[in-house]
Amino acid sequence: MSARHGDPPRGLMSAARSPLFDGRFGRLFRSLPPAVFGASEADNIANLTKLGAAMSSDADPADPKDGKDDEESGIPALYTYLGQFIDHDLTFDPASSLQKQNDPDALVDFRTPAFDLDNVYGRGPSDQPYLYDGGDGFLLGDPIHGGTDPRARDLPRNSAQVRRALIGDPRNDENALVSQLQGLFLRFHNRILADNQGISFENAQSLVRFYYQYVILHDFLPRIIHSSVLDQVKTHGRYDRGKLAFFLPKSSPFMPVEFSAAAYRLGHSMVRPGYQLNDEVLLPIFPDPPRLPEGLTGFRALNPAWGLDWGRFIDIDIRNYDGSDADKSKRLQFAYRLDTSLVNPLSKLPQSVVSDPPPSLAARNLLRGWRLGLPSGQRVAHRMGVVPLTDENILIGKAVENPNPALPNILTVSPVFRQNCPLWTYVLAEAIQHKQPVKIPVNENITINTPRLGPVGGRIVAEVFLGLMFDDRHSLLTLQPNWHPPTGLEYTLKDFVRYALGG
Repeated sequence: MSARHGDPPRGLMSAARSPLFDGRFGRLFRSLPPAVFGASEADNIANLTKLGAAMSSDADPADPKDGKDDEESGIPALYTYLGQFIDHDLTFDPASSLQKQNDPDALVDFRTPAFDLDNVYGRGPSDQPYLYDGGDGFLLGDPIHGGTDPRARDLPRNSAQVRRALIGDPRNDENALVSQLQGLFLRFHNRILADNQGISFENAQSLVRFYYQYVILHDFLPRIIHSSVLDQVKTHGRYDRGKLAFFLPKSSPFMPVEFSAAAYRLGHSMVRPGYQLNDEVLLPIFPDPPRLPEGLTGFRALNPAWGLDWGRFIDIDIRNYDGSDADKSKRLQFAYRLDTSLVNPLSKLPQSVVSDPPPSLAARNLLRGWRLGLPSGQRVAHRMGVVPLTDENILIGKAVENPNPALPNILTVSPVFRQNCPLWTYVLAEAIQHKQPVKIPVNENITINTPRLGPVGGRIVAEVFLGLMFDDRHSLLTLQPNWHPPTGLEYTLKDFVRYALGG
């Protein structure tokens, strides 16, 4: 597992002229025609905006809540932000406005498309010493409190009036949850150094990547993708490169737009309206002044009272599902279900988050997919050899158990979507039809039927994740496919968190 000194550095440690620094956006299904949703540009925009409104929970209150919720899945809430962290590790799209996204071949992904933690390590201590402590460890920021972690620290920051984080990817400071997860990665690396005296920076970096990639392969993917789909890319229980059928880069790895603009936008439906950070702090994801003057928005020094009680986000503690244990204030929160519904605050993004219309995240996703020329979900299903969902089974709304009234199908929005569902919506609707019982980690041992990505969305995500890892000669699957953490095969995100916290 040790690094070979003749190998070139990874990720942003490579200069722009390096052959490793050439990730680009491209397509999985180039032969499929783009889906259109009207006779004119105005018609397309109007129909997709209407669908975006139907996928937005405008009728729900925007207030954050902590307590049993029918929209909760069996997935602890921290996985939502692990998904966001992974996205930032894989991609960096500087041309993010709708007006600049008409041609995916013209977009350059300035991230190496690899699970190499360049969003953590930056260009390394030699080229970005201000990220580091003068040696091989990371700088940490000011102490924070409020949670259960006595060693909690903010990210290191500059001394400007608005104190920006000094980290490998500034996007990992865009909200208070992903910024604290970024901080855990810094601390995990520092503890690897402390527990392995004399280990080189390169070997510590490689070891951290192995733990991270192991969690992705054996914990994160099984949480979001139906087991029947993952079984299709395995042989005798192990991921098999020979089973990949759709993501097969001929030369350099690339980032498929079907993945980045549709399938991997699953996380938007997992976001809660807000989160209980600790005993005292319950915040919405965005402020809504004057009634809700504060929110989890970032790019600023973290409020020192906003330290996380990590047991509210990942099952490092066991508490009752309804909070009915000895301490009702400490309840494990769960991500919302994968479905065709986004919470109220995401339907009206504040101007500090998006400066151009529309303010609805659902509408923005749909318009972006159309402008990028994505094919319909049905055409992608046919191309993948999958029987497409019927229009009647493309349900729009919250995938709660026994919804009353029953969820409407996509044709109630407009007949233009007949056998012509936008790929992002299709992927989420497919998850509603592919629920899997999940025993959630609480005292009552409750089982929740949890939607997971199905044969189109799940296969796209699985193939891109595995394809990038198999094509990376520094990855776990390439260097040591049989490696597992010393604590055993059942290692998950909660074990990563415990180690970073010092447990």
